[in-house]
Amino acid sequence: MKCITRRQTPPHGTVSNCILVMKCLLTALQCVHFHLTSTLQAIYHLKCYSYCIFQYLHSFHLGEPKKYDPTFKGPIYNRGCTDIVCCILFIICILGYVAVGILAWSQGDPRKVIYPTDSRGQFCGQAGTPLETKPLLFYFNIMKCASPMVLLEFQCPTTQMCVEKCPDKFMTLLKAYTNKEDFKYYKNFCKEGLEGLTVTQILSSGLCPAMLTPSKPFTRRCFPALGQKKGGEITVGNNSKFDDGEGNIRDAKDLVAGVKNATVVIEARQVAMKIFEDYTQSWYWILIGLVIAMLISLLFIVLLRFLAGIMVWVMIVMVILVIGYGIFHCSMEYVSLKSEAGSNVTLKDLGFQTDFSVYLHIRQTWLAFIIILAIVEVIIILLLIFLRNRILIAIALIKEASRAIGYVMSALFYPLFTFALLSIVIAYWAVTAVFLSTSNQPIYKVFNETACDHSRKICEPANFSTSSMKAECPDSKCLFAFYGGETVYHKYLIGLQFYNVFLFFWCANFVTALGQMTLAGAFASYYWALVKPDDMPAFPIFSSLGRSLRYHTGSLAFGSLILSIIQIIRVLLEYIDHKLQGTQNKCTKFLLCCLKCCFWCLEKFIKFINRNAYIMVAIYGKNFCTSAKDAFFLLMRNMIRVAVLDKVTDFLLFLGKLLIVGLVGIFAFFFFSGRVKAFENTAPNLHYYWVPILTVVVGSYLIAHGFFSVYAMCVDTLFLCFLEDLERNDGSAERPYLMSDRLLKVLNKKNKPEPAE
Repeated sequence: MKCITRRQTPPHGTVSNCILVMKCLLTALQCVHFHLTSTLQAIYHLKCYSYCIFQYLHSFHLGEPKKYDPTFKGPIYNRGCTDIVCCILFIICILGYVAVGILAWSQGDPRKVIYPTDSRGQFCGQAGTPLETKPLLFYFNIMKCASPMVLLEFQCPTTQMCVEKCPDKFMTLLKAYTNKEDFKYYKNFCKEGLEGLTVTQILSSGLCPAMLTPSKPFTRRCFPALGQKKGGEITVGNNSKFDDGEGNIRDAKDLVAGVKNATVVIEARQVAMKIFEDYTQSWYWILIGLVIAMLISLLFIVLLRFLAGIMVWVMIVMVILVIGYGIFHCSMEYVSLKSEAGSNVTLKDLGFQTDFSVYLHIRQTWLAFIIILAIVEVIIILLLIFLRNRILIAIALIKEASRAIGYVMSALFYPLFTFALLSIVIAYWAVTAVFLSTSNQPIYKVFNETACDHSRKICEPANFSTSSMKAECPDSKCLFAFYGGETVYHKYLIGLQFYNVFLFFWCANFVTALGQMTLAGAFASYYWALVKPDDMPAFPIFSSLGRSLRYHTGSLAFGSLILSIIQIIRVLLEYIDHKLQGTQNKCTKFLLCCLKCCFWCLEKFIKFINRNAYIMVAIYGKNFCTSAKDAFFLLMRNMIRVAVLDKVTDFLLFLGKLLIVGLVGIFAFFFFSGRVKAFENTAPNLHYYWVPILTVVVGSYLIAHGFFSVYAMCVDTLFLCFLEDLERNDGSAERPYLMSDRLLKVLNKKNKPEPAE
């Protein structure tokens, strides 16, 4: 910095000044070069030190690589029981679950869901009872259903009785009483004990309704046959006015509020009944669709076994073509609705409709389908473009998995065993839930028209006529309100329902975990066998299943318990979110949204940890926590390989599942919707044709997932095994790699030949 820091007297003359300036600039550049070089050297040394520190921390936090062990020959057979405490806890909880089921079956009564109930708590239309020939429920005064209490207590404050058929004519008790034939007809809608009573006595005793209006059965209930004239005037039985039986002429529109509230109470049941009817009409076609999905899945798996490379490219091309056809079909539907009246209504203006087929007549629906399918198509194509080199590596891994499955062919049928166990778990949960929800006792309450201190209090219909409540409120009635109870059992009923849901998650996750560990043990025995199949067990699947149940039930229960706790928390968050939908607190909504997102991510992470932990348990026989730690550290030490090989392979297998679902879904859509003339007379008549379509699509995905999960588990097991192979061995003659020649070529590895003697 000589020229900058030292003061010099500038010489005279322009040339001298230029020389001086040049010297100063040269000196300055030398200074900058010196400092820049020093900085770069410092950065280089800092990088080296940082790399060493990172390597040290990496090895310290992620565990040491596996050492060479000449005695290791694959899954260890001399092992002990793991996680015994959790095993005992699981057995105790299963015994408690059986006890809850027995208690629910002894207390529950599913008839409460199937049949409507009259004011005495009796079931209308139940076989083997006096009401067997009276399947319909009749309201004495439907206008009382307009009370707001209906929506709170789900019960109309009027007498309800079971009848054989709904009334089909206008009639008042006062007029019918004077005509023998009319009164005989009227008695069909009255209680017993009318002999010798006057009209006033009958009405005061609540034995008959004051009037009858033309009604039609709707979900086993009689509702007024309301209509509407061209001018918008409401009619009942083609009349705009009627006699209410008390000397008053009323408008038909007065019946609308009562019918509306009563309909709100049973609207959910109506939709459920229609869906149930659709299932009864189409169940065998649904089974045929699921069988087709199973056959296609099995065919794909078998073809993958022999033609892995070709089938992967066929799956990729077919998925692109199927989604492309979906875009084309939606575009044609969108264009065809252009001239249809009312097709330009927006989904927002249409609102929610229980009949989903209404949405298919709206252009905006098909536009949404086009956009969604186009986005999916673009994403898949972009992924295929960017992963084209990785796909070749993943195909080699799938080929190796196909070779492994060739030695363990029984693995292809293991998903059927898992499916059978899951079916038992789901059926037990569903039956127990129905019996628990119907194990309440009938509760009767006081209903009255005038002010009464005992209104809505619990009463006993047997002695109500002589009770103090009746004496203080002469016009009150003791009517059936709902099903409930005050016993200890009924108080803890919600807890039993929660226990039923929690054990359902635990058992379902346990069955899934058992399948994963069984397959992992079988495929690991293939990988580590030096001479295949001589060094493999005679029955790899049965050997692995026996080891899993005998030694590792506790580990399976431990991993599935952690996952079940997270899932039940997610269910509770969804329940809280549903209850708070009417609130406008944005802070609460944001907090719930964050919690739901966090627990969703946590569930995915735990599933990833559990899956790899079960593989390590199947190989080494250690407890769950140790196996989870070893698997996680092994994957973190090879993070790049995880992203390159394992996840790309999962993506290709997902495309296979997507292809099967797409093919079966398209076939189901054209069959059940009647769009193809060849199937018009064959397809069943349905309320909602989307019900069997969705069932077939979801079922097809579960079936395809079950079969492809064998490949996915095989790939994950082989992946962990060859990561350990890379750490244990170095390819020398003393420590050769045990992986196949295909994998050696993919990883640019090779075994060194033995030295010549």
